[in-house]
Formats: sequence, C-alpha cells, structure tokens
Amino acid sequence: MRPPSLALRLKETFLRTDDGALMRYAFFSLLAAAGIFVAIDVRELSLANANLPGHDPMHTDAPVLPPALTDGVPQAPPVQPESPPEVLRQPMRFELLSGGTLRAEGSIDLGAAVRFAEEIEARGEYVKSVALNSPGGSVDDALAMSMLIREKGLNTRVASKALCASSCPIVFAGGVSREADKDAVVGVHQVFNAGQARPSPEQAMSGAQSTTARIARHLDEMGIGAGLWINALETPPDRLYYLTVNEMTEFKLTTDAVATAKQ
Repeated sequence: MRPPSLALRLKETFLRTDDGALMRYAFFSLLAAAGIFVAIDVRELSLANANLPGHDPMHTDAPVLPPALTDGVPQAPPVQPESPPEVLRQPMRFELLSGGTLRAEGSIDLGAAVRFAEEIEARGEYVKSVALNSPGGSVDDALAMSMLIREKGLNTRVASKALCASSCPIVFAGGVSREADKDAVVGVHQVFNAGQARPSPEQAMSGAQSTTARIARHLDEMGIGAGLWINALETPPDRLYYLTVNEMTEFKLTTDAVATAKQ
C-alpha cells in the first residue's frame, strides 16, 4: 500500500488541532513543509511533463472545468455550470445589476484587477456585493481584487450553477459576508504556471513557495480556515477539489449573513 502523502498527513494533523490561536500557530508551522511539497510537485511536473495541460482559460484551449480529484480518481464536477465554456473563457467583464450587485464574469485575465478597481470607483457607494462566475486565472489579480473587496466592505456571492474555481475563491474570500447558493460550483487546486514559457525547475520551486505563502497569508487575514488551502495543495493543477456546502462552512469560506470582517 502506498504511504499517505505529506499533504494528507498535514491535513490529518491539522484536523486534530483545536480551534483558536493553537490552530493558527500549527498551520503556519505546517506551511513551510507544505511549501516544500508543492515545490517538489511542481519540479516533477516541469521535468516529467512539459506539456501538462494547464487550465487557465486565458492561456490554453483545455477544458474550463478539469475533473475533480476524489480518492485519487478523476470525477465529473458535482454540477455543470450554467454558463457555457466560451463565455467563461472570455476576459472578466463587469455588469451592475439591481440591488447594488456587481456581476464579475469570465476569466481573471491580467489587468482584471485594474478594471475592477475602475468599476468600483465609477460606481461609488452603489455597489454592495460582487457576484462571481469565473474559472479563475491570474493569482496576482485575484489577490488585488480580494483585498479591494475587503477594503470597501463589500459582500461576495456565488449563485446557483455559477462557477468559482482556481484563483476565483481568493476573490470570494475578500467578502465581508460570503454566500454560496445551493449547487454553486466552487473548486481549488495548486497554483501553476499556465503560460507558454516554462520556468526552470529552480524558478518553479521558488515561485510555487512564494505564491503559496502569499495566498496562505491572505486567506488567514480574510478569516478563512487553513483547511481550504491544504485541500488546494493536495490537488494537482490539472484537477479541481470541489468543495461541499459543509466544507465551505467548516473552512469559513462562507459566512452567516451578518458576518463581520476580520480586522
């Protein structure tokens, strides 16, 4: 029998840890080891499979939704998103809906955060929440969008049969109140380079560790439980780990309607 992976052992250790300060200290102690795990995985991908199919829709013609990784066996997504792939592959666009909801739909392309900031600035105080429907994309843009959402005190939502995958949950995490409707499709996986240029193994290792630390720190600052990112670390970049309703609650990715932002 194949021994359990390092990430699985880290997850089991984390789940046995009590809530509160001890949980946070334990997580950051595990983060260094997790970063090594990701770096090794990225190195193996870079060396052994230079043609790995990325799933950033801005850089590839691969499917928008890779299969889920369930007990090591690829499975179909729990629900097929309502929006067709050709819509989700388009660069992110914004539309103001009734009730102060700003819909953000499409891939998080390079520059999406700048357009998002311009949209928020133009709409002033009218925008109260951001409805997401995105297969992910640029991590840097996702982090910037998430931080602006929290700074402005906005809420976030993933509607029924809407998609929020890859780097999109980072944006979702920025909401003060975070709501995922029944049958919302929310998935995470490891960060990866989806561009045409392949970094050297050393560059891949360094970049993976740095990005992992940035995302983990941001999620902690947003009040998100560490289990969310541990599941992402366990999941190869050509798969998605689809979160259940209970997991989103457990990891504090979703909140009660009266949730308060972590200071």
